[in-house]
Amino acid sequence: MKRKSLETTNCPIARSLDNVGEWWSLLIIRDAFHGLRRFDEFQKSLSIAPNMLTRRLNSLLENGLMEKHQYSERPARFEYLLTAKGRDLAPVLTALFSWGNKHLCPDGISIQFEDIKTGQVVEPILVDKQTGKEISSRHHRLIPGPAADQAMKDRIKHIQQTHQSASLLKESSS
Repeated sequence: MKRKSLETTNCPIARSLDNVGEWWSLLIIRDAFHGLRRFDEFQKSLSIAPNMLTRRLNSLLENGLMEKHQYSERPARFEYLLTAKGRDLAPVLTALFSWGNKHLCPDGISIQFEDIKTGQVVEPILVDKQTGKEISSRHHRLIPGPAADQAMKDRIKHIQQTHQSASLLKESSS
C-alpha cells in the first residue's frame, strides 16, 4: 500500500517530509555527506537489506536529491552522489544532530562538531543569514509567504492569535 503523498500541500515541512521523511533516506544522505558513494558502502554502513537500499536510492534519485554515475562497465557499477538539492539538506541534518545530542543521549554525547582551525568543540544553532541572530520563537514568528493559500494564511493567523493569547496570560499572571 502506497502512503499518501504530501507534495501538493502548502506546508514546506510536509513537502520536505514527502521527499526525505523515510528515515533510511536521511541516513543514506548522512553517509553521502561523509563520503560514501557506492551501493556496497551504504549497505555495509547501514546494515540495510539490499532491496530496501535499492528502493531508498531510487526514491532519492527520483526526488532529485542524488544522482547516479557509472564508474564501471563490466560489471555495471554505479556511484550515488548528492545533488545541490541533496547538499542543501546539510543544515537539516546538522539540526537533527544537535537536537539528538541535546535530548537523546542518556549515556553521553558520542559525536560532536569541531572547528578545524581552533580545535574547539562547537554547538550548531540555526541563525538568520542576514543578521547572524539565532532563530527562536522569542524573536521570530511565522508569516504567510507569497504562495500561501487561504488555509495556510488561516493556520498562521490562528498560531499568531494563540501565541498572543498565551503571552497575555503569562504577562497577567506575573
